[in-house]
Amino acid sequence: MPANLPPTYLEAERRYREARTAEEKIEALEEMLALIPKHKGTDKMQADLKRRLSRHREESQKKKGAAKQKSMFSIDKEGAAQVMVIGPPNTGKSSLITALTNAEPEIAPFPHTTHKPTPGMAPFENVQFQLIDTPPLTAEYVDPLMMDLVRRVDIVVILLDITADPIGQYEDMLGVLGGYRIFPEGADVPEGTRRPVFFKKVLLVMNKVDDPGSQEDYQTFLELIGTEIPSLPVSILNGRNLDLFMRTIFDLSGIIRVYSKNPGKEPDLDEPFIIPRDSTLEELAGRIHKDFLTKLKYARIWGKNIHDGMMVQRDHVMQDGDIVEIHI
Repeated sequence: MPANLPPTYLEAERRYREARTAEEKIEALEEMLALIPKHKGTDKMQADLKRRLSRHREESQKKKGAAKQKSMFSIDKEGAAQVMVIGPPNTGKSSLITALTNAEPEIAPFPHTTHKPTPGMAPFENVQFQLIDTPPLTAEYVDPLMMDLVRRVDIVVILLDITADPIGQYEDMLGVLGGYRIFPEGADVPEGTRRPVFFKKVLLVMNKVDDPGSQEDYQTFLELIGTEIPSLPVSILNGRNLDLFMRTIFDLSGIIRVYSKNPGKEPDLDEPFIIPRDSTLEELAGRIHKDFLTKLKYARIWGKNIHDGMMVQRDHVMQDGDIVEIHI
């Protein structure tokens, strides 16, 4: 599969080659990673970029002598996907994280209670997602390090309050993100934008939809903004749609769960392999063990859209919930 590299990537690559300092190389590599098309034809290129980026970061730290204190916005990814919850003050970000995860952020009825990002693990069936509570985001003040974290996460949840000018909140949030060249997938980029942009999977969540009246307000809100961003009304107070919230996060993450079994044995349904949607049997085999790539002969599959025990070859596309018995 051809890489189909865009001109902006090639420009960043040129700046990387001409860079003289580690910082300049790091900046160029980060842009290259953000711009490179994400498909099977660029997997090796992405891995090489990440290796080079890691090496230059290590070199930069060594040159500075003692390592800098780790930023509070530097959060290692855990689980199937990293999900960042952003929004204006008092929309319920901390309450959402508390309701769904093992984290214990401080909750209070006044704004700006959260001073630093707080991660927690949220289960969905037999998969864990990392949800990150964040300090309030306003048009008046934005921490650039927080925007760097937005660029790195897999999914951005914009949490709004139906009782507090949701249209104004919505416009403010998109304005802040756009100011840092961060846009929802499929959004139009303003003309004249010269630096690379970052497209993110975004979920718009409206909180405090507690009764039929607020549900009508939510429908009116959607009609007025006319957005194509996936959206969902919730009531953290009543627990409404929190299960649907996690289902939507799973769908947006673009992953599937595949289970393995040995011949003549029952499958292990507790520990699935988490792989990208549309992955093939060959790609799954490589994740299980690198030797399987060369030794793989065929596999038998049990699943929803296939005859139980059907023999498949390397190019078979896996589906969520498949059980695979690999033969080498």
